[in-house]
Amino acid sequence: MSEPLVFDPRSPQCKEPYGAVPCGQEIVFRCHPLASERFTHCAIVLNLEFYQSERKVELSFSGYEGDRACFSVSIPAPPEPELIWYHFCFWRDDGSGCILDKQGYRWKVQPEPWQLTVYRENHTPAWFGRGLVYQIFPDRFCRLSIPDTAGMIGNRWVHENWYDIPEWRPDEHGIVQNRDFFGGSLAGVASKLDYLAEMGVSVLYFCPIFEAASNHRYDTADYGKIDPMLGTEEEFRALCQSARERGIRVVLDGVFNHTGSRSLYFNQDGWYPTLGAAQSQESPYYGWFSFHPWPNSYDSWWGIDTLPAVREDHPGYTNYIIEHEDSIVRRWLRAGASGWRLDVADELPDAFIEKLRTAVEETSPDALLLGEVWEDASSKIAYSRRRKYLLGRELHGVMNYPFRSALLTYLLGGGAEDFRESMEALRENYPRDAFYSAMNFLGTHDTPRILTLLGANCTPESKDDRAAYRLSPEERSKGLSLVRLAVLILLSFPGAPMIYYGDEVAMEGFEDPLNRGGYNWDHGDQTLRDWFSRLGCLRRDLAPLHRGDLRWLHASGPLLAFAREFEGESVLTLVNASPACQCLDLPWGAPLRDLLSGQPFVPAEGRLLLELPPYGGLLLGPES
Repeated sequence: MSEPLVFDPRSPQCKEPYGAVPCGQEIVFRCHPLASERFTHCAIVLNLEFYQSERKVELSFSGYEGDRACFSVSIPAPPEPELIWYHFCFWRDDGSGCILDKQGYRWKVQPEPWQLTVYRENHTPAWFGRGLVYQIFPDRFCRLSIPDTAGMIGNRWVHENWYDIPEWRPDEHGIVQNRDFFGGSLAGVASKLDYLAEMGVSVLYFCPIFEAASNHRYDTADYGKIDPMLGTEEEFRALCQSARERGIRVVLDGVFNHTGSRSLYFNQDGWYPTLGAAQSQESPYYGWFSFHPWPNSYDSWWGIDTLPAVREDHPGYTNYIIEHEDSIVRRWLRAGASGWRLDVADELPDAFIEKLRTAVEETSPDALLLGEVWEDASSKIAYSRRRKYLLGRELHGVMNYPFRSALLTYLLGGGAEDFRESMEALRENYPRDAFYSAMNFLGTHDTPRILTLLGANCTPESKDDRAAYRLSPEERSKGLSLVRLAVLILLSFPGAPMIYYGDEVAMEGFEDPLNRGGYNWDHGDQTLRDWFSRLGCLRRDLAPLHRGDLRWLHASGPLLAFAREFEGESVLTLVNASPACQCLDLPWGAPLRDLLSGQPFVPAEGRLLLELPPYGGLLLGPES
């Protein structure tokens, strides 16, 4: 803003406490206009989003400090969760004056207000975010044998060669069917649990594992059945148990906005012996879907007719997924899962998510509920409605796409100050627990591979060329250097760091399904994996990295430095995202060492002077 000395919501001299506040919390606002402005009155204007009301509260004048007039007021936050938009009015005894908003002093304009999030206390399960979250696309992680597809839904075929490029070409009707499988299984994952634990993995997040016609399984056919190519319910239970013995939890993907057209519930092609909604209006599932008219026209996810949308407000559907004693949400938690990630959370009504949260907590009090949200989730508008994801009754946290966007922009030549600003906006808007447990990541099954993004000099125009594209030695070298920096920031920044399977061994690929190849067990980059592993284990084992507060030390141009601090112990992350050497001068008194190389660093006269090599980074901790 242009008047930070008058009011800065991130300064304790202007607003206490920092950022979002719990319901009922007293909030102190202070403004410091120049005395020469001759303002004799100041008021804060509060607009409450959900109550749809406006309040105007005058601040008290308490005198002068130097050349500044001092106004202050203490206001209790509402007793219920709320979004408050606020700005200030200043005026003189003669009636002249102005407003103060995010743009500074302004006259006769629509204000651009600050945001204040008011939330119900909402503590994220303590196990989430300590180590690495590892996302697995189940068909592509580990195959123990080539499966037989006989009797399986979906006209499947299996690649003999694990390292084939996934089939991306449309069929004769212009549709990508996603019927090519590679044969990864739950037993395959179980066989690699020690391998994952060595990397510091503490959570396995699975893309959908329930029976479905496609290889991605976001077109659920039967929520109550593990896809037979992946294994059985008994194998799922055994996997969860073996993972727990290694300190690893399992989180499942809940696709509850839509099913598959080839599903037990819709049954458009008659695969299942029972009546689906597309076959008969007498089907018990008919009311789950919106037809106009039945049977060939119906609501679907983004107009894709193989993904018929469900009515989340239908009592039968809500009972089946959430409320029944043996509902889908409850059943799989009892089978060993420790939480759910909600696919396309924007498509799910607030009331549905709130009921789901209640069922999760009733079934397993320390279970996690996470949502897929691509923007700032504290103020997201979806389908013309302001959402309440993080206000205490719905999600514990969300996938942090803003983190990924800001980090990529920085590493590809943007300023570190812009990365800091993006993250501070989230830290200011999110409840503390939601910020410190946001799922941060570099890539997912929905995004190109991080190495390809950071290494490729260009993006070919045709998908045929993108499918065939491989980084040149020069591109790969630069990409690997930037990936190392990205991982250093990811694993030392507040949040729950997530790794997409295969990124740690330098897999390449543009958009899906090119980013969904078989895990490179034979020729993966082990040097990069060692980097991931060292950082993953440090993240898991060092309290400042998984519990510490955030303090910015420097953010300008290519240089980024921040500290994580917990109970008097600090760990510093220092990054140079430039192809040239850069010098960094920080105020620091205690000796430090690089936790990755062991190199000592001794301050001189209270200053830490460092020279960071091109694309270089350090993780500094106490000398002992």
